[in-house]
Amino acid sequence: MQVDETEPLAEVSQPLGDEEETDDVELAVLGLGYVGLPLAREAASVGLRVVGLDRNAEVVTALNAGRSHVDDVSDEDVRRMRAAGFTAYTDDRCLARAQNVVICVPTPLGQDGGPDLSAVTDATRTIAGRLRRGQLVVLESTTYPGTTEEIVRPLLEESGLRVGEDFALAFSPERIDPGNSAHQLRDTPKVVGGCTPSCAARAVAFYGKLVDTVVQAKGTREAELAKLIENTYRHVNIALVNELTIISHELHVDVWDAIRCAATKPFGFQAFRPGAGVGGHCIPIDPNYLSYKVRSALGYEFRFVELAQEINRRMPEYVVRRAQDLLNSVGKPLHGSRVLLMGVTYKPDVADQRESPAVPVARLLREREAEIAFHDPHVPEWSVDGVAVPRVDDAIEAARDHDLTILLQDHSAYDLPALADEARLLFDTRGRIFRPGIEEL
Repeated sequence: MQVDETEPLAEVSQPLGDEEETDDVELAVLGLGYVGLPLAREAASVGLRVVGLDRNAEVVTALNAGRSHVDDVSDEDVRRMRAAGFTAYTDDRCLARAQNVVICVPTPLGQDGGPDLSAVTDATRTIAGRLRRGQLVVLESTTYPGTTEEIVRPLLEESGLRVGEDFALAFSPERIDPGNSAHQLRDTPKVVGGCTPSCAARAVAFYGKLVDTVVQAKGTREAELAKLIENTYRHVNIALVNELTIISHELHVDVWDAIRCAATKPFGFQAFRPGAGVGGHCIPIDPNYLSYKVRSALGYEFRFVELAQEINRRMPEYVVRRAQDLLNSVGKPLHGSRVLLMGVTYKPDVADQRESPAVPVARLLREREAEIAFHDPHVPEWSVDGVAVPRVDDAIEAARDHDLTILLQDHSAYDLPALADEARLLFDTRGRIFRPGIEEL
């Protein structure tokens, strides 16, 4: 393990209290989804004894039968985990046997625009009921600065045990990128912030078994903010190129070619590309946590985030307006036209549909009474607002029959040259088909 020493590690305080019973599990993961299951897989692969806890009985049954529900974890991966001793549970008694407990539960947006921490608080209360001396508890769920100290710590200390004296508590933001085979958990540096120096040292030692590089933050708040900085940076820059796309179209400038040229600069520039909106578990959600904290704690708006949200939220409507203009250019109204949506996941080559911009695009097309269908090699069924969208089996054949085809996600399985040849009208929102007569975003 490499420890990032851009800042010196804090001195370790007195060791935590002795454990009250013999451990036979080295890691318990709460929440076996897109974050928790890859973590459990990595831990099992290095020989740790791992258990998982999830509320979803179907997920638990499937995992114990060797079946995965997560894109980046194959059935074969799960079978190897099982062979290494991994078991999933719905019963929290498994937590009492674990040396280290990691919380990987969802933190969606609540009604007030801030994070819904109900899953975090439920998980923390569950751990508190089984907490004992010597354990390490880590929160990986994305949230606003202060959550670990202000919410998780008091709930755990209701057990009568004290952080830094009896047990360790830390925050380590997840950095899972679904579908990314180039950067996986082991080779992605792990940021860790502890409530005390001894908590940090314990967390650094634990994650050092799983990843090549551990980066120690000054504390939990810095680690919490680091995650939000990463995704706010992306959110704001995507909004910038989306705004530039709208402007460039009006100015008759090819924004894709301009970005290609700008990206040749070897310093001071990182290329971001426009799209029908932003999706996934991070970019549309995480910056809201920071703006919520600024608004609730400081009483004013985080203006960069608010503006980025406004720009990115309006991109589906812009796509539909451009689609309508494209149909009008051949004498067809959007009303009654047959529109094929290709790729309804939030990113290429995954089945993950969380916050996919395909949903608002489909909703807006329906409101304008277009007849919509979809194709996605990773999605067998798709519904919007509880109403099923018809699926076509052959994308190329369907593109011939539909008045307009909109490429929303450029899955590698798609034959884009053939699509360009066969579609009656093609609107490429991904900037992948550079050919005269093909409309680009």
